[in-house]
Amino acid sequence: MSVKHPIIAITGSSGAGTTSVMRTFEQIFRREGVTAAFLEGDSFHRYDRAQMKQKMAEEVERGNHDFSHFGPEANLFEELAELFRAYGETGQGRRRKYLHDVEEARPLGKEPGTFTPWEQIPENTDVMFYEGLHGAVVTDKVNVAQHVDLLIGVVPVINLEWIQKLHRDKAMRGYSTEAVTDTILRRMHDYVHYICPQFTHTHVNFQRVPVVDTSNPFIARFIPTPDESMLVIRFANPRGIDFPYLLSMLDGSFMSRANTIVCPGGKMDLAMQLIFTPMIWRLMERRKHALER
Repeated sequence: MSVKHPIIAITGSSGAGTTSVMRTFEQIFRREGVTAAFLEGDSFHRYDRAQMKQKMAEEVERGNHDFSHFGPEANLFEELAELFRAYGETGQGRRRKYLHDVEEARPLGKEPGTFTPWEQIPENTDVMFYEGLHGAVVTDKVNVAQHVDLLIGVVPVINLEWIQKLHRDKAMRGYSTEAVTDTILRRMHDYVHYICPQFTHTHVNFQRVPVVDTSNPFIARFIPTPDESMLVIRFANPRGIDFPYLLSMLDGSFMSRANTIVCPGGKMDLAMQLIFTPMIWRLMERRKHALER
């Protein structure tokens, strides 16, 4: 953790909705005049798309059907932890970008599924913001979570997570239902061992729970809307959280436990604005005082 160079991380599985949460933080940063260095978790994959396809085929030949983007073998966990450490100490570090599609790749003259070259993070940023799969990963070799000042988990119930992934990968990437299902199954071992444990390290978790039937996510025709969901917000440490204020601002909300608010799913953006704006104020105020010393 760092006072002068704080790090905020959003962590969640593929299809969890972390990208939507990033948009909310972009709004907060813009409104509050915070200059952020953005970091995508996909940029710390070990292999580009073609290399990953080849590596998975090799692992299957060896009898390993669990090799996936969720595990340590396919990611640069050590490099991610080192970047977090370096940024926290100096406000500097190296990053790159993973080019997901033609729209991202074409202006750079590169192929989709490849990486841009490593480059230095711009100077004089106020905060680093990470969004991806492994913002709180802890293994026997690395501890990424220890470097993060504000750590947020986005964890829809698993059937909803799968529905969102199925619809996204089919619509945006042209995958078949069978192909996406194979990916889900292949990732399950790493999901249990490297994704789920992260949410014990997060400071705040957001879990969307649909109130419509999602019993068979593989045939769901529609993604449950926010208005068809409830949002469970869990605070690891409720000290300093103004629960009466949040309950008054989030219509239809209630507390299910001493550290947990439940509110309508359509209130997610508002809830994040109300919860995280004061937290960012505090991070920036601490940073200002530290730099003035």
